[in-house]
Amino acid sequence: MDSEQLQKEITALSNWIPAVKEEMGKVLVGQAQLVDRLIIGLLCKHHILLEGVPGLAKTLTINALAGCLHVDFSRIQFTPDLLPSDLIGTMIYNPQEGNFSSKLGPVFSNIILADEINRAPAKVQSALLEAMQERQVTLGEKTYKLPDPFLVLATQNPIDQEGTYQLPEAQLDRFLFKVTLDYPTAEQELVILDRMATSAPVYKTKQVADPKSVIRSIELVNQIYIDPAVRKYIVDIVQATRQPETIDPALANLVRAGASPRATINMALAARARAFTLGRAYVTPQDIKDLAPDILRHRILPSYEAEAEDITTDAIVEKILSGVVVP
Repeated sequence: MDSEQLQKEITALSNWIPAVKEEMGKVLVGQAQLVDRLIIGLLCKHHILLEGVPGLAKTLTINALAGCLHVDFSRIQFTPDLLPSDLIGTMIYNPQEGNFSSKLGPVFSNIILADEINRAPAKVQSALLEAMQERQVTLGEKTYKLPDPFLVLATQNPIDQEGTYQLPEAQLDRFLFKVTLDYPTAEQELVILDRMATSAPVYKTKQVADPKSVIRSIELVNQIYIDPAVRKYIVDIVQATRQPETIDPALANLVRAGASPRATINMALAARARAFTLGRAYVTPQDIKDLAPDILRHRILPSYEAEAEDITTDAIVEKILSGVVVP
């Protein structure tokens, strides 16, 4: 497909994105970045880790998205006593017939909210992340494919809260984004008060997008053009996370481990998806700069020296982005 034909297809197919944003705006106040990241994650067929204190509309957001797409939605509350079988399902013995049958778990939905994933032990987290990576679950001798589209939004409390298990770095690396949520502004909170301070049911979003259009959009995302100079820009950024002192001598000894090659792959894929949401058939350096903090935030390990000086990974990423030459 040539670039002109691709642009026409993108223009024709991407009209469900503003419709979804508008419909979700009837429920949500603010959270525009979260909605953008959810749509990009959907187009990339990748999953998102969300960090924030309770009460910031995480459940409402994912429920609203499921309503807009008219797909199955499951909310799974992670607790210290949760078992992998509670998530993916189990085999049940039928004494009358003398055999086992499969009982599928709540992970078999299009959109999953893994609420407070860092409150469950590592075995349960691994069971979910294996399903996310392989997009299938094996029960007994039979393998079951997960539905398409399939998106997991895993939320976690800030690490300093009690009763939480920190996710291992190898598991964190499998999330496309780590999005941090902050409190709404005073103006936004007034709108929230007017809209939500009622015992009446909250507005339910209506279907405004066809899952078939979403799947076709995912296929088009893979064809979006990335110029060689932009590809090199992506690699330069990821390389700089491993040797930050080459960008800024002040960053020396502040990074214990940089981003993996998975960050390079995800940055290119997410940039393509962002270009699609904006109706473009090509990626720009600005796409990379806008997405890099959410892609790198959970992939850079600050050193003990950085932690002692209270230097965050966001600050390190910001300095790297300002130091790498933009094409």
